[in-house]
Amino acid sequence: MHAPSGPFIIPAIHNVVPERWKPFLLILFVIVFQFTGGIYLATANQMVGATALLQEDILMAGYASLAGMALVFTFMLRLKMRFTTKHAFLVCGAALIVCNLICLYTHNVPVLVTTCFFAGMFRMWATFECNSTIQLWLTPKRDLSIFFCFIYLLVQGSILLSGITHLYVALFSNWQYIHWFIMGALLVVMLVTLLLFNSNRFMRPFPLFGIDWLGGAMWGLILLCVNFITIYGEHYDWWQSQEIQIATLFLAVLLALNLYRASFIRHPFIALQTFQYKAVYLTFFLYLVVDILLAPAHLVESIYFEKVLQYDALHLMQVNWIGWAGVLAGAVFTYYFFALAKNSYKSTFLIGFAAIMAYLLLMYFSVDYQTTQQMLAVPIFLRNFGYVVIAIVLITNLTKVPFHHFFQAVSVQAFISAACGGALGAAVLHHLFNGIAAKNFQLLSANFDRVNPQLASTAPIQLGALLQNQVLMVSFKEVYGLLLMASIGCFVVFLFYNYPYAPVKALYPRMRAIRRMLRRELA
Repeated sequence: MHAPSGPFIIPAIHNVVPERWKPFLLILFVIVFQFTGGIYLATANQMVGATALLQEDILMAGYASLAGMALVFTFMLRLKMRFTTKHAFLVCGAALIVCNLICLYTHNVPVLVTTCFFAGMFRMWATFECNSTIQLWLTPKRDLSIFFCFIYLLVQGSILLSGITHLYVALFSNWQYIHWFIMGALLVVMLVTLLLFNSNRFMRPFPLFGIDWLGGAMWGLILLCVNFITIYGEHYDWWQSQEIQIATLFLAVLLALNLYRASFIRHPFIALQTFQYKAVYLTFFLYLVVDILLAPAHLVESIYFEKVLQYDALHLMQVNWIGWAGVLAGAVFTYYFFALAKNSYKSTFLIGFAAIMAYLLLMYFSVDYQTTQQMLAVPIFLRNFGYVVIAIVLITNLTKVPFHHFFQAVSVQAFISAACGGALGAAVLHHLFNGIAAKNFQLLSANFDRVNPQLASTAPIQLGALLQNQVLMVSFKEVYGLLLMASIGCFVVFLFYNYPYAPVKALYPRMRAIRRMLRRELA
């Protein structure tokens, strides 16, 4: 909250806490909530071995959490206007503890996916409550280009820090202790909330009337269907299987019904007009391109680091620290170059995209048996640097959407940037990689026969291992090379695309204007 003629204050916290420390307390809360979730993908391999679940099951649960998070954007402003900060923290903390308990003991995939879906919703609600409370502390002028630099530094940095923390805990114990560690942290947050926060209201609460809950449920099922198809596609041999065929049919019917229903009801969960704004569909397309180009980070690099370079948990933690440095550098650069200096969307986006191109180029030349961790530091740094720069530019670009559709536009962007983009990009790359690997296996094994005198003294098992490693090396390079050529083509197109705007009007409305808009909608 911001007093009209005084310094920034947070009345929701008792005055026993010095005013200058209150924002940092909420930042600490954000980090704790960002560490939470139903499934922790950093320890997916341990969970697969302990629970007898498939790798795809763990991924499906993880992406379900992101799908739930994406949906909350549409109505999280209404939650902010309805509940107090203390109420929000207590509800989200208790709900996330229950979700962690369920995920700790259940081996049922539908229960696991559903639990993670709701865990993502409560995590996003708590995160938004923290960030919106300190918004005016970060930018008294309500400049969203500055605010989003902080948001992506905090969120992306917390994701990498949580992965490091989870790896440390799993290294010295097992994956189950991660859930207990998170539940303990949430209990501390709830205790601090009970002691230091008050329930005072400073404005009349707005009811949750008018939210299209059925439409939200349908959009959630649509996201889960997309994730099911992309994650389980290779496992079930794509549309040769009945499971993928049924999921595709269900997806098409749900999407058609949801769009038709949104055309005639008064307050659809996502209005059809939202998809007509240039900032929305352009951002959606650009995120799709970026997610495909960065897909090796989810597939190729995990195979390369663990199977070829034989990296253990300590090495993977060091890689995450390099990625965290890239996130920090990307947020700081965007803050000074884009948010403060007000350079154009296009120039900032091209710098981030050039960093991704450099990442693909360096990985193409770095992939080898003798690659050291120092050689991988620069490309990993550039990958995260470029992604954070692009993400801040694209979400700031949504401020061109009228405010009454802004949060719906953020949800649409989150559909591809968080809920489905990573799974879709990994599915495209996985299918491409399988084809390339099969081709290279045929080419490299053409001379492997008994009449070849150079192979007569080599054991068949050793020969097979050498062949497999060589196929992986050649296929990795070919994948990076194809993606690099695709990125160069996209860069040329973006270079000639005319987009001269700068973030000079990326301002968040005042609370008085927001209340007036909500009253008009509820009238």
